[in-house]
Amino acid sequence: MKKVVAMMLALTLSAGMLAGCSSGETPAATDDAAATETEDTAATDDAAAEDDAAAEDTAAASGDLLVYGIYKAGDQTWFLDEGDAAKAAVEAAGGEFVYVDAKMNPEEYLKAIDNAIANNASGIVTCTPDQTMSQAVVTKCEEAGIPVVAADDALQDEAGEKLAPWVGINAYVIGEANGEWLANYVKENNLAENEEVGLLIMTMDTVSSCVPRAEGEYDKFTELVPEFDTARIFKADYDGTTDKGNTAAAAVITGHPEIKTWLVTGANEEGCIGAVRALESAGLDKDACVVGLGAYMAKDEWNNKGADGTCMKASAYFPASAVGEGSVEVLLGLINGEDVPMETAVDAVVVTPDDYKEVMGKDAE
Repeated sequence: MKKVVAMMLALTLSAGMLAGCSSGETPAATDDAAATETEDTAATDDAAAEDDAAAEDTAAASGDLLVYGIYKAGDQTWFLDEGDAAKAAVEAAGGEFVYVDAKMNPEEYLKAIDNAIANNASGIVTCTPDQTMSQAVVTKCEEAGIPVVAADDALQDEAGEKLAPWVGINAYVIGEANGEWLANYVKENNLAENEEVGLLIMTMDTVSSCVPRAEGEYDKFTELVPEFDTARIFKADYDGTTDKGNTAAAAVITGHPEIKTWLVTGANEEGCIGAVRALESAGLDKDACVVGLGAYMAKDEWNNKGADGTCMKASAYFPASAVGEGSVEVLLGLINGEDVPMETAVDAVVVTPDDYKEVMGKDAE
């Protein structure tokens, strides 16, 4: 028993010594040491709280600009280029830009929106992988007091009404440009009444910004070449990726062996490149004519293979940088409390291997 009491006294004395050391004073009685430790702890907590408050005040006072760019397919060339332009625009305004790839995954996309809100973003520019989530995204942003701008694909309600400002391409007009180029190609090569010639339009019917592209292509082509039998006009729907575009195009090509010469255009560049690969696999690329939409992959075909090495013969060029810069410009207007347009559309020009370098400039590299 005496040993136990002695041990407890020793431990108590040691604790008192440690407390005394932490306070920077010579240890005295155990009660005095404990009181000193309590006072030091309280002082430390108060200092930490003051530091946190000061940090919050500093951040609020600085008004740091933090913009999130959340894109549905951030690994695609179009969105990478668009994101680079958006980043440059934000940095030119003295802010920070965070690029996020949602990987065509609705769950990843919503997590990215939540992260932007949690990190007190000043604003968000975004292209959603699923437009049925539009209302949920806009509601989240409104509740957080964070302005949002849709890029490429609109944030819209079930009736197609835009819920947030949108920046993208002049879809129907650009589709018409492709349809007109193909119509002229058909006339110049006397293909209109050739029963072995077919037109394939790659569609993305679940994406509102892509539907008018295909509609414009069809309408203008049939208007300018009314003698072309519409029974030889086919459609292949896909999700916007090259792989799915390849699969969709291959299915139509294989299913119509009577067509020996294919004309192709579509909703985006990836789908058209997918069709190019499908035609190559089928051994039908030599006489085919594909017109892309974006030119950011067509230029690689021409740079790497030359005009005669690919069936990609033209593409509607509209710079991704225009959408990236434009979306940030609209967003900054919202952040500054300005009135901004609900729609900002970018036009295009059809380029070919003969003029793409001159027209596209550095984008042709």
